[in-house]
Amino acid sequence: MRPMAATAHSSASPAEPQLGLRERKKQKTRIAIRDATYRLIREQGYDATTVEQIAEAAEVSPSTVFRYFPTKEDIVLTDEFDPLMEQELRARPADEPWMVSLRHIMRKAIGLETTEEPEVARLRTHLMVQVPAVRSRMMESMSVTSRMLCRVIGERTGKDPDGLEVRVLAMSLIGALMETSLYWAEGGHQEDLADLVDRTLHILENGRTP
Repeated sequence: MRPMAATAHSSASPAEPQLGLRERKKQKTRIAIRDATYRLIREQGYDATTVEQIAEAAEVSPSTVFRYFPTKEDIVLTDEFDPLMEQELRARPADEPWMVSLRHIMRKAIGLETTEEPEVARLRTHLMVQVPAVRSRMMESMSVTSRMLCRVIGERTGKDPDGLEVRVLAMSLIGALMETSLYWAEGGHQEDLADLVDRTLHILENGRTP
């Protein structure tokens, strides 16, 4: 889930299958491109950072950068968390209340992001606030996570994943988490992100402010 997603550097759990050589090489390239991008943005700012500079710093060609990331904004926003989130949600007990499952998954995601790469988490959300192109691309990419959530919600509830109720629930969650990320960044990342997400889920669950 891109609004506050775990980074691609997160280690796979012992239960997850090991990647093949080709996939490991692809992941290594993605990480090199991301690392170069973050470093350059910290040094000279987002607008001054070009794809050509990123490619040179990552020791790949510009065409390779575009093969992995269609736009510069995607380098900042793309993550590997959606498949992991889908897997984790499906692993939760079928009779567990939906919000309990979500709290479990979100705490795990936030724990990975804020403890393993806190600077990246802050940089991502800072760019969402400061750079209109990043924020716009984020909103476009939300549909991918929404479709994933619709599939899982449909399986858990027996409802049509393309039905209005399921789609509204999925987008309500994603939109709320995006606003939480923006709120966290606008406040200078001073508040605890896990507490903010708990407050967000409470509002969604109860349909009102605490």
